Amino acid sequence: MSHVEALMKAWLLDKFEGVKTLRIGDMADPVAGPGEVVLEVEFAALNPADRYLAEGQYPARPSLPHILGRDAVGVVSAAGKDVSDLRVGDRKVVLRGDVGVSRAGTLAQRVAAPVQSLVDVPAGWSREEAAGATLVYLTAYQALTQWGTLPPSVVLVTGASGGVGVATVQLASVMGHTVVGLSRSEEKRSRVRELGAAVALDPEDPQWPRRLKEQLPGRRVDLAVDNIGGELFAQVIETLGNNGRVSVVGRLAGPVPDFNTASLFFRRLRIGGVAVGAYTNAESRAAWREVVGLLAKKGSKPLVDRVFDFDQVPQAFERLARGPMGKVLVKVGG
Repeated sequence: MSHVEALMKAWLLDKFEGVKTLRIGDMADPVAGPGEVVLEVEFAALNPADRYLAEGQYPARPSLPHILGRDAVGVVSAAGKDVSDLRVGDRKVVLRGDVGVSRAGTLAQRVAAPVQSLVDVPAGWSREEAAGATLVYLTAYQALTQWGTLPPSVVLVTGASGGVGVATVQLASVMGHTVVGLSRSEEKRSRVRELGAAVALDPEDPQWPRRLKEQLPGRRVDLAVDNIGGELFAQVIETLGNNGRVSVVGRLAGPVPDFNTASLFFRRLRIGGVAVGAYTNAESRAAWREVVGLLAKKGSKPLVDRVFDFDQVPQAFERLARGPMGKVLVKVGG
């Protein structure tokens, strides 16, 4: 094999100074180690975590140049030692793991991944729907379940139109909760209702906590799943009832200013971070099976916002920053 044939195109991060520094270049083809396969990437998906890692705001410090991308669907093109249950030509989805974090990710023509970090495309799902699903749905599932079994409750979701937001609205609805979604766009609020939210409000309306009380008289929020942070956080705390909980997923609006911890005292409120990296592989696989089963109950599927060509990765990250409705994908090949 010639040297040229052994190269692939990939988006490379040379320094932890943000996604704007990404460049497209050549990298050596990945090699499947023991228990690994190489996937020909068909579609990859973007996540806010990619941006955080690119900005040096993430615990992981992979060697540079690094290839971002944690989600993908692709076809097996090579298998390493000790791989007996996968064959060349099998289509697989990347489950949460080290791919795109401490090892090369999916914004490349090919990616090597451990077999244990791969799952099947769920029945009835398109490649595009599967490509961006695993990380956001595992995150949403952990956010909804980390406090133990929740009886039918009022669940508030901030950033309800984003990737994790959409997944949380869908899963919480199937679980039997009364879902309240926050989104700045009237069109997106309408979509959030279609996805299963009983109430959808504009977080930029200073009166939204009062409007929530009016629409759910006598009820308070039992669990808030917060993707936003920033100034909105204090208002979210205001809506919680006794023993209310907050699952903190993201901080798209930045740090929480002047937070008064006294707001937690008398209602015995609890705040907990969500980190799917804390799941073992077995826990990730079990959670994913639960997710797929829950979605199948209502025929719900992942929502794809837009698909960009491989040479448009910078524009895809711009779309992610502007607030998509669902997942932003990149068509790599296939």
